[in-house]
Amino acid sequence: MSYLKVNELNHLGSFKKNNMKTNFLIILLVFTIGTVSAQKKLADKFFSNYGYVKATELYKKAFDDGDESEHVLTRLGDCYYNNSNSEKAAYWYSKAVNKFDIDTEHLYRYIQSLKSIGNYTEADVWTKKFIENQNNDSRVRDYDSDNLSEYKDLNAVNESLSISIENLPINSEFSDFGSFIYDNRLYFASSRGLDKTKKYGWNKEPFLDLFQVSFEEKDSKLEFGISNLISASEINSDYHEATVAISNDGKTMYFTRDNVTRKNKLNFDKKGTTHLKIYKATLIDGNWENIKELSINDEVYSTGHPALSPDNKKLFFVSDRKGGIGQTDIYEVDILENNKFSTPKNLGSKVNTEGREMFPFISKDSILYFSSDGRLNLGLLDIFKSDFIKDSIAEPENLGAPFNSGYDDFAFFGMSDKENLTGYFSSNRPGGKGNDDIYSFNAFECSQMITGIAMDSISNLVLADVSIKLINKAGKVINQVKSNENGEYYFEVNCNQQYTVLAEKPDYKKYHKDILTNLEKEKVNDHNIYLQSLIIGNQILINPIFFDYDKWNIRTDAEYELENVVDILRLKPDMVIKIESHTDSRGKDSYNLKLSNRRAKSTRDYIISRGINAERIESSIGFGESQLLNKCTNGVKCTPEEHQINRRSYFYIVK
Repeated sequence: MSYLKVNELNHLGSFKKNNMKTNFLIILLVFTIGTVSAQKKLADKFFSNYGYVKATELYKKAFDDGDESEHVLTRLGDCYYNNSNSEKAAYWYSKAVNKFDIDTEHLYRYIQSLKSIGNYTEADVWTKKFIENQNNDSRVRDYDSDNLSEYKDLNAVNESLSISIENLPINSEFSDFGSFIYDNRLYFASSRGLDKTKKYGWNKEPFLDLFQVSFEEKDSKLEFGISNLISASEINSDYHEATVAISNDGKTMYFTRDNVTRKNKLNFDKKGTTHLKIYKATLIDGNWENIKELSINDEVYSTGHPALSPDNKKLFFVSDRKGGIGQTDIYEVDILENNKFSTPKNLGSKVNTEGREMFPFISKDSILYFSSDGRLNLGLLDIFKSDFIKDSIAEPENLGAPFNSGYDDFAFFGMSDKENLTGYFSSNRPGGKGNDDIYSFNAFECSQMITGIAMDSISNLVLADVSIKLINKAGKVINQVKSNENGEYYFEVNCNQQYTVLAEKPDYKKYHKDILTNLEKEKVNDHNIYLQSLIIGNQILINPIFFDYDKWNIRTDAEYELENVVDILRLKPDMVIKIESHTDSRGKDSYNLKLSNRRAKSTRDYIISRGINAERIESSIGFGESQLLNKCTNGVKCTPEEHQINRRSYFYIVK
C-alpha cells in the first residue's frame, strides 16, 4: 500500500460369516447403492451438458431413493439456480446448508437465491455465516445488513458494457500509481527511483518520485516508450512526490510532496509528523521549474491529491484539516491571481463521510470521480462518481466491478466521448506486478446478434417451434425463444462474451454449440441449427451404446443415450418397440450370442426402470455376430474401430 493512501494523509461393522439373512441384506444394500450411484452419474452427465431439467429429474430420483448427499442437494439447487428458479433453488440449498458445512460458493448461491426472492432476513443470517468462513471474500467485506440488495449489484459487472482492463507494461515491482495524461504523455508516481537504498519506513520501499512516459496509439492499442523521471531535478526531492494535475495550457503543474525544506530536509510538526503539501511548477523551456508552495498548505495537517476543474478556475484537493467530516475530506478553492486562493470549502456530506475520501478527478463533462472507504463498497477504497459539481444534492455512485475489487482501487483518470469511456486507475488487487499498479480501461456499450435457422439435419427442412435457450458462461439460462414458422430465431447478446445455444424439439436429439462474441459492435453472428431426428423410417436412431468388453451392464454414457429412447416413448404413449443387440466376431459364436442377449435384456431393463411399461417392448433379442456389417469375420484382422462398427443396438418401431 502506497504512502499517500494511508495514515500520512489521515493514519468409519462387523457381520457373522454364515448369517444368510445378513448376507442377503448386504447384497441388497450393495445393489441399492450401486443403482443410486449410477443414477447420480447419469444426472451429472446431463448437468455438464446443460440438461438441467433432465438432471433435476434424475437427482430427485436419487434423492427419493435415499441419496441425501451434499452433492445431490447442491446440484438440485444448482439446476434451479441456473434456470433462474430462485424459490426452488433456495429450497434445495436450504436442505444442504442445514445438513452439511457446504462450500462457500454454494453458500453464496444460497444467499443470492434468498435475496432474489426477497428473504433478506434469512440472507443476512447466512451472509454472516459466510463472513465467518470467508471473511476476506470481497463480496461480503464491510457487509452491512441494511444494504444487502444494493451490495449485490456492486459485484455484478454491467454486461451491457464491454469493459477491457489491462495492467500497463510500464508497471514495476514497486509501487506505481496515479495517472494524468497531457500531450501524449502519462505522468505517474513510482517508488522505482534511482536511489533504492533510501527507503520509507511504512512499506520498506524507496520514496516516490514523479515519472513521465510518452505513448502512441497503434492498431487501437497504446504503445509506451521508456519511463523517465519527470523533466526537472527541482520537482523530485529525496522524499515523496506524487499525484499530478496539469493546466489546460500545459504550463502549470500541481503535485503533492512531503513537507521539505529548501535544503531538502523534512519538516516536522511538534508531534514529529511530516505532513503533505501541494506545490506548483511552471513549464519553462521544456522543464518544470519555479516550484512554489500553495498558500492553502499548513504545517499541522496534510494537503494533497490536487485536481483541476475543466475550466481550471477551481482546485480540488484532499486534507485531514480540522473541521472536516471524516479522516480525510475533499475540498475546493477558487484559483485567484498571484498564487492566491479562496478559503478552502469542504464539499460536504454528499461527497465526504466519516471515512477516507481521496484522489479526486474532474472529467471534462464535470463529473467528479474519487475514492472512498466510507460508503457501500467492495472493500477498502472504491472508486465513485458523482454529479455533485452540477447538482449539489447528487448522490455518489459506486463504479462497481471490475473497476473496483476487494482491494484498494483509486486514482481514476478518464476521458469520454459519446460512445466510449477510456482512462486509467490504480489498484493493489492480486495479479499485479508490484505493490500498486496502474491499469488502463476501455468501456463502451456493445451488442451483437446471434441468429439463424433451425433445420432438419437430413432433409434441411426448416423447423418451427424449436425451443432455443441462450446460456451464459456460468451455465445459467438467460434467454429462451422458439423458432418461428420459417425456423428463424435470434438473440441480442453482449460483446466479448461466451454463450451456449441449446436447442430442443420432440423427436430430435438435443443440440448445443458454444459461440464466442468479439468486440465488433452490432455484428451479426450467423448460426444455423441442424437437429438430428431420432425417428427415421421404422427406427429410433441414437448414438452407439457402448458396453465394456465382455460385459453387459449399462454404462453411464449408454444411459445418457438411452434417455432419448425414454423420451420418445414418453412422448408417444402408444408406441411399441423391439430391441436388437449385435456383437463383433471376437470370441466364440455361441458366447457372443449369449452376450448380445444379455446386453439386449440390460437395455430393455433400463428403459423399463425409467417408468416405461414392459408391454411396450415387444422383444429384446441378441444376434451375436450373425449379422456383421463389414469384413471383420472370424480370423480376419481388423482394427478396434472396425470391430466397433459391429457392436451395435437397434430400436425398431413395431407399432
